[in-house]
Amino acid sequence: MKKLTLSAAALGMAVTAGAASAQETVMIGEPSWPGARIMANLIGQVIETRLGGEVGYAPGANAVIFAAMDGGRGDIDVHPDVWLPNQQSFVDEYTETVTLSEGSYEGSSGICVPTYMAEEHNIRTIYDLATPVAQELFDSDGDGMGEVWVGASGWASTNTFSVRVRDYGISTFLTPTTEDETVFYSRLRDLIEAREGAAFYCYAPHYVHALYDVTMLEEPPYDESMYTMVAADQSANWFEESSIMTGEPVKTIRVAFSNSLFDRNPAAAAFLQAIDMEASELSELTYQVVENGVETEVAVAAWMEENSDMIDGWLGLN
Repeated sequence: MKKLTLSAAALGMAVTAGAASAQETVMIGEPSWPGARIMANLIGQVIETRLGGEVGYAPGANAVIFAAMDGGRGDIDVHPDVWLPNQQSFVDEYTETVTLSEGSYEGSSGICVPTYMAEEHNIRTIYDLATPVAQELFDSDGDGMGEVWVGASGWASTNTFSVRVRDYGISTFLTPTTEDETVFYSRLRDLIEAREGAAFYCYAPHYVHALYDVTMLEEPPYDESMYTMVAADQSANWFEESSIMTGEPVKTIRVAFSNSLFDRNPAAAAFLQAIDMEASELSELTYQVVENGVETEVAVAAWMEENSDMIDGWLGLN
C-alpha cells in the first residue's frame, strides 16, 4: 500500500486549526465486527494523542451510521470500516454529505469450512454444500438440515450471502443462520474442537484465519453479468430481485466521514481523508484482541508506538 501525503493546504489546516479545545468532539461509529471496532479505536487514539482532540464512540449498524453522518450534527461523524461494494448503496445515497478516505485496503470474502472438512470429506467448492451429504455433515442440531452461518444481522454482506446460498442451491440442504458473530464463534469453537461440520461466512482480513485452519471454498470467478444485488434500502423485495451465481469481487475497505467535519474539526477531517491502513496489520490487531484477549485500547496503543512513521504519513508529517 502506498502511503498518502496530505496536500499543503490540508496540512496547513491541520497545523493551524487552533487549539483542540476549539474543535468539536468527533463521534466515531462502532459497527459490530471486530475489525471495525479496532479501526474505530485507532482513529480515536490518533485524534486524541496526535491531534489533541476529543472523541466519543457510538455503536450502530451501517444504515444508522451513514444517516447520522449525513445529518452533519455530530451524532456520528465517522464510519471506520466501509466495505465496498457491499455498502456502495449508502455511499451513493450520501455522496453529497459523506467523504471516503483516499487510502484503502483490500479484502476478500466467501464461505469457509474447517480444513479437515475439505480434506476428510472433499468439501472444496461452494457446490459441495448443495448435496444431501452436506446436509448430514453440517447438521449440528439434529433437525435433519445442515446449517450455514451467513453473517450477523445488520451486515450488508449478510443479505448478499443469503442470496448466494439460495442461488447456489445450498439452502435446500443447509439452513442459513444469522446469529451475532460472538455467539456464532463460540459455537464454531465447539464444532472445531469436536471436528464436526461447520460452514460459515468468512472474510479477510479477519482473525479466524490465524485462529483456526480454515479453507475458503472455491467459487466461479466474479462475473458482473451474473451478480445482481439489490440493497434492502432500495427495495422491499430485494431478496427476490437479487441474483448471485458467481464469486465475490475483491473488496475495497475505506474510512468514511461527515463532510461537516471539514468545518467543525478540519484537523480530524484532513487525517481521516489520508488514513491508509494495511490489511495485514489489521488482521494482526484483531487476532491480538479477540484471541489473545488484549484490551483493544492497549493493543492499539502498542501498535501506534511501533508504527509511528505510518501515522506520521497520515498526518502529513513525512
